[in-house]
Amino acid sequence: MNKYRTHFCGDLTLNDIGSVVKIAGWVENIRDHGGVIFVDIRDQYGTVQIVSNDNAIFDNVTRESTVCVTGKVIKRDEELINKKIKTGYIEILTSKLEILSACSNVLPFEIKTSSDNSLEVRLKYRYLDMRNKKVKDKIMFRADVVKYLRDKTNSLNFTEITTPILTASSPEGARDFVVPSRKFHGKFYALPQAPQLFKQLLMIAGFDRYFQIAPCFRDEDARSDRIYGEFYQLDLEMSFATEDDVCKVTEDILYSTFSKFSDKLISSKPFKRISYKDSMLKYGTDKPDLRNPLYIVDLTNIFVKTSFKPFKDVVVKGIKVPCIADKSNSWFNEVVDYAKSINMPGIGYIMVNDDMTFRGPIDKFLTEVERDELIKAAELKANSVLFFIADKCKAPNLAGLMRIELGRKLNLLDKNRFDICIINDFPMFEYDDESEKYIFMHNPFSLPKDGKDIISKKPTDIIAYQFDFVCNGVELLSGAVRNHDLKIMRDCFKIAGYDEEDLKEKFGSFYNAFNYGVPPHAGMAIGIDRMLMLLKGEDNIRETIAFPMTSGGQDLMMGSPTTVNETQLKDVHIKIR
Repeated sequence: MNKYRTHFCGDLTLNDIGSVVKIAGWVENIRDHGGVIFVDIRDQYGTVQIVSNDNAIFDNVTRESTVCVTGKVIKRDEELINKKIKTGYIEILTSKLEILSACSNVLPFEIKTSSDNSLEVRLKYRYLDMRNKKVKDKIMFRADVVKYLRDKTNSLNFTEITTPILTASSPEGARDFVVPSRKFHGKFYALPQAPQLFKQLLMIAGFDRYFQIAPCFRDEDARSDRIYGEFYQLDLEMSFATEDDVCKVTEDILYSTFSKFSDKLISSKPFKRISYKDSMLKYGTDKPDLRNPLYIVDLTNIFVKTSFKPFKDVVVKGIKVPCIADKSNSWFNEVVDYAKSINMPGIGYIMVNDDMTFRGPIDKFLTEVERDELIKAAELKANSVLFFIADKCKAPNLAGLMRIELGRKLNLLDKNRFDICIINDFPMFEYDDESEKYIFMHNPFSLPKDGKDIISKKPTDIIAYQFDFVCNGVELLSGAVRNHDLKIMRDCFKIAGYDEEDLKEKFGSFYNAFNYGVPPHAGMAIGIDRMLMLLKGEDNIRETIAFPMTSGGQDLMMGSPTTVNETQLKDVHIKIR
């Protein structure tokens, strides 16, 4: 028998009546009902009520102390039955109570309402916050999902292999976390942003299917769907595989996981595929929320000869919204205010009357020809409204933001649905105005389509075998077919400003491995934290993580980052300036 308990608090039922049991846990509540004291004891599995014929047994017991209780299970009086909890029909008549560790300090917040407090206070006392059942359940949910992902991937004949945490810094991607070396003066390790090179090297080593639940480290600013510093992904790679092969496996994993852990409607397989180009044209983003039925139309050609200055010599996008022409002026003013908040000068719109004539602030600047062309291009109908977004460079992105806001404002998103799509055919390169050169848009080791002739092409016209899975506007994962041809890799890096010597210096082991026979291979990585955020319906990714940092990158509970002493700095040859 365990020293502290024979049963978990939440497991006791009517079947245990008459049994002498031993439980251990935290004192959740103490209630004095006319001289009769009731105490609730809580562990991970539930709560149970204890009573005693001798109230002195509860002397010096305080809430959130840990205790060990021995007693007989008895049935509650009818008027005291609580049908809301599993143990609500019974209680323990206590014969012995041992205080294991007293809670002597005043609690910083009530455990049951910990989520109502500021995030800073919750994170500082995270160990108390996680005593809250709802908070703890999210962490237990995470454990269940991760176990399922591991079991599912194993069942698909993948081999789990762990890769190093201390590795070399990479010149591509996000900012590294660097670790100074004690043994090698002036040199540094880096924490892996992802196991990218290692998993490709595993394919070169002859492993057929690899996976791991991989920790990844990036010095990137936090967002609602991105935690600072550390995150986890289901990382996998496949030898002799195509994009379709990886997408098929990924669809299986995602569909089965979302089906098992959610009651919401899920997109049927195969998921809808949308090219990057079409996604940007229709939705103004490469992460479209397909629950939103609104889409963007390009109206630029209609206004080539316009005399209306805001539409002259710029890109003009439109968003048609049906059945809202009768909205109040204040409603439209709120839309204009939002447009200004994203650095637009405002937003023009026209409303369609029953006779298909227009009204609104833009109508007086339109010609009859332009009106007719707008009706056709935007498929306008009576009582619809057409919003205009015009800008020389940013019109597609601004239109994407307006589409999201209109969908939110009109409550068009079905919260009981997971709409998953695949965005593919990403450009291999994009032009960076700051560095005045072409840079890799995504993974530098992706395989370009028609890769044997990329040097002769305009860099922004080169398409990669690169894809993302997007769910409800959130990027769930990125994947790609990897480059397995050394010449093509040299050409790709040459376009991005790296010569062969740079390749050998920055990616020496990888470059060398390409001389020894590389299988065509492909893979992907699912963001586990983001998946959990979606499955639990959380607005902030921190709610799915046991010990998250603040958005500013602080661990308020552990007090990190911290200073270190002079001896530690000297050991790694560092002097603080």
